[in-house]
Amino acid sequence: MTPSPPSRIYLLRHARSAWAQAGERDFERPLDGEGFAEAEIIAEKAADHGYRPDRVISSTAVRCRQTAEAVRRAMDEELELVFVDELYNAPVDTYLELLRANTAISSLMIVGHNPTIEEVLERLIGTDESAGVIPIGYPTAGLAVLDQPSVSDAQFWRLTDFLTV
Repeated sequence: MTPSPPSRIYLLRHARSAWAQAGERDFERPLDGEGFAEAEIIAEKAADHGYRPDRVISSTAVRCRQTAEAVRRAMDEELELVFVDELYNAPVDTYLELLRANTAISSLMIVGHNPTIEEVLERLIGTDESAGVIPIGYPTAGLAVLDQPSVSDAQFWRLTDFLTV
């Protein structure tokens, strides 16, 4: 029997980040003032909808870490946060492998970067569905909620919700 990924996946793009300061690497860019507000708002919206992952896996980039921390504050201080270096500038397959590797939990949130987070959504729900949900791109602090298809041979995951600020 092949282990299956979690039955619910949350894909969260980090909130708006500041522009790099002189000498600052892209990886080190923090959220700006608007980004901190976005992170808090989307985390609160998700909590208000009853969304709570069993685990949050986040890129180690500063802006992703700050977004993940907002999720923990809004949902549960005991929420498990895992920071993974490989999510920064990662291809789609790295994100998908993380989903496949987390079989012992029922729900997982990934906090990551664009364009990869958008490509993961497209791969999981299909090109047409993705284009209908995010016609002009995956917004900062956008949160997709996906559930496993009810039919085991279905090609795509089911988009349950898409929250924005």
